[in-house]
Amino acid sequence: MNSYELNKIFGAVVGSVLAITVIGYISNLLVHPHQLEKSVLDIKIETAAPTATAAAPVELPPIAPLLATADAAAGAALTRNCTSCHTFEKGGRNGVGPNLFDIVGNKKAHIDGFAYSPGVAAKGGQWDYEDLNHFLANPRAFIPGTRMAYAGMRRAEDRANLIAHLRTLSDSPKALP
Repeated sequence: MNSYELNKIFGAVVGSVLAITVIGYISNLLVHPHQLEKSVLDIKIETAAPTATAAAPVELPPIAPLLATADAAAGAALTRNCTSCHTFEKGGRNGVGPNLFDIVGNKKAHIDGFAYSPGVAAKGGQWDYEDLNHFLANPRAFIPGTRMAYAGMRRAEDRANLIAHLRTLSDSPKALP
C-alpha cells in the first residue's frame, strides 16, 4: 500500500468525524434541547419497616365437615409434593423436614434430635385437625419463623384429603371430629 492510499483512508476518517460534528452542531441549533424541571417518570419507592411478626393467619372454615367425606387415597397422591423433604413410613428417616408418621394428634416438634425451626419449637400444643388445616393452607402465616419453604395448599378439599391420609399413618389413628 502506498502513501496515497493511506492519505485517502485518513482523509475519509477525518471527513466523517468532521461531518458528524457539523451535523450534531446544526441539529442542536434547530431542536433547542433543554433540561426538564421535573422528571417525567416520577417513581416513588416506599420502604416498609421490617416487622418481626407475620400477619395473622387467615380465617379458614372448619375442616371437620370436609373430613367426613375426605378421600385418604387422594390425599396419598398429594404427598408426592411433600416427599422431597418428608418421609411417611413408620420409623422412617428425617429429611429436610421430619418424618410425618403419626403426626395427627402428636405434639408439635415431637421428634427428639430433629432441628425444628424456632417458630415450630416455640408453637407448642398438638397437631390437631384444625392446626394441620391452617398450617397446610399457609405455613408461614400459621407459624412465623418456620423454615418450611412450602407456599401452602389453597383448596380446602385437598387439605382435607391430605389430613385424612396423614390420619391413617398411625398404629392407632385419631378419631375424626
